Amino acid sequence: MKQLATKNAPGFLVCLVIALIAQGIAKFFPSIGAALFAIGLSILCGNTFLNRPVFDSGTKFSERSLLEYSIVLTGATLLLRDILALGWNGLAFIACQMALTIVAAYQIGRHMGFGKKFSLLMGAGNAVCGSSAIATVSPVVEADSKDKGISITIVNVTGTILMVLLPLITGFVYQHEVLHTSAMIGGTLQSIGQVIASAQLVGGEVVETATIFKIIRIVFIVLVALVYSRVNADRDDTPLFARGEVAWTKAVKAGVPWFIIGFFLMAILHSLGVIPAPVSAVAKLVSQQFEIIALAAIGMRVKFRDLAAEGPRAMVYGVSVGACQILFALVLIRVFLG
Repeated sequence: MKQLATKNAPGFLVCLVIALIAQGIAKFFPSIGAALFAIGLSILCGNTFLNRPVFDSGTKFSERSLLEYSIVLTGATLLLRDILALGWNGLAFIACQMALTIVAAYQIGRHMGFGKKFSLLMGAGNAVCGSSAIATVSPVVEADSKDKGISITIVNVTGTILMVLLPLITGFVYQHEVLHTSAMIGGTLQSIGQVIASAQLVGGEVVETATIFKIIRIVFIVLVALVYSRVNADRDDTPLFARGEVAWTKAVKAGVPWFIIGFFLMAILHSLGVIPAPVSAVAKLVSQQFEIIALAAIGMRVKFRDLAAEGPRAMVYGVSVGACQILFALVLIRVFLG
């Protein structure tokens, strides 16, 4: 444990310092907010003088673990009625958005000449929760490490682009109305960190509501894993659903991430009045700090050399899927959310 903490310390401290600097700068530019400054500074530093392997472990920890803790703490600030307010229409929007994204990612990938497994990973990563979803379904479809690595890179880059673009789109189309803006951001962006960062650019209730949309998508990873378990991904010339033996065990092992369970438990306790208001206020403050540090970690892990290495064809693939997601969301929000 001590060795692990020592290994994570350099990267974590760098992210912490960047987060503090970003919050200091944001005081002079409150309309922009600390999130964008944290992302921008960390991308700049992570590709120049802080581009060193010694920071990798700590930035990975900060991106993944701090966001998970932040999500759990966010549950202590919400009531169940806030979560259930999405209703059946909200669930239908999420289900349709995810299904269309997976289909589009698979069809575009196959049309562009990418393998079946890689296309399926791109579908899961874009539809559910980025790197986490890809890591979850990789063993289900028996994808190799190369497909896994490239898909994670492309999905994260696409999400980073959309993270800044979506607030501009929602401002133009919805004038940042909370429900529609939250549905677009929470129902489209690839990772939970990108959702929080993008929502922070809008501010207000959008952060909480967009997070709820995203959490529902993450819960659906179990259904995606079950569907993928029926896929025949061994050869590119076989029908997609032609597998004789269904890998149910691998799919079921995917499970629901622990932090989603923690989020709902905290929301239940808060709704029952077990968590007093002062504790809820502290949880919100700590959650916000974890978010900014995690966003700095996300920026530190965006490497320009990775983009160049994947080539233009893979990037066109990622951007094409992202464009489809935006178009799907615009239509589905109108259909289900008015």
